[in-house]
Amino acid sequence: MKKVIIATKNKGKAKEFKTLFAKYNIQAVSLLELKDNMPDVDETGSTFEENAALKAEEIAGVLNTPVLADDSGLVIDALGGRPGIYSARYAGEPKNDQANTEKVIAELANVPEHERTARFVCVLAVAIPGNNTILKSGYCEGRIGTHPKGENGFGYDPIFIPEGFEETMAELSSEEKNNISHRNNAIVQLEDWLRSI
Repeated sequence: MKKVIIATKNKGKAKEFKTLFAKYNIQAVSLLELKDNMPDVDETGSTFEENAALKAEEIAGVLNTPVLADDSGLVIDALGGRPGIYSARYAGEPKNDQANTEKVIAELANVPEHERTARFVCVLAVAIPGNNTILKSGYCEGRIGTHPKGENGFGYDPIFIPEGFEETMAELSSEEKNNISHRNNAIVQLEDWLRSI
C-alpha cells in the first residue's frame, strides 16, 4: 500500500493521519485535496463500526484505492449508550456542540456522580478494494461533569473528565489530550496492523 485516501474534510483529523502514515512511507490524501466532489456517504449503520465501514467502502469503490474512514462519538452509561452514533447531531440539525452538551447535562441532571460514567469511542475502517475491510477501535474512559469547563477541544470535551484526571478534556493541553484520546488509541491499534503488513 503506497497511498491511502482519508475520508474526512476535517483538517485536524487529516493532519493526524498524514503524520501516522508518513512513518510507513504511505502517502495520505484527504478529501479536502481531491478535485472530484466525493459523495457524502449516508451513515445508515446502527454502530460506529458499520458507519466507519460504510464511508470507507463507498469511497474506496468510487476511487478504486485504499480508503480510511472513522466514526466516533460519546457513549454514556446512564443514558443507555446515548448519544452514541448520534453524537454530532444529538440536539438536532444543524450540528451544534453547545446544544448537544446542554442536552446531555439536562438529561443527567439527577444522576449522581458515581453513575455518570462514559467513554469516547473511535472506530477506524480501512477499505482496500478486493480485500476485507479492517476495523480498529479506540476508547477513552471517563465521566461526565455537571457543567462545561475549559476552552480547548471541541464537541463534548468541556463536560468529559477522563479517567485519572480532575480536569475536563477541554482543560487539558492538546498534547495531553492527544496522548489519551480515543482517536489516538485507535491509531495505535492501526499502527500495530501497519507494522504487520
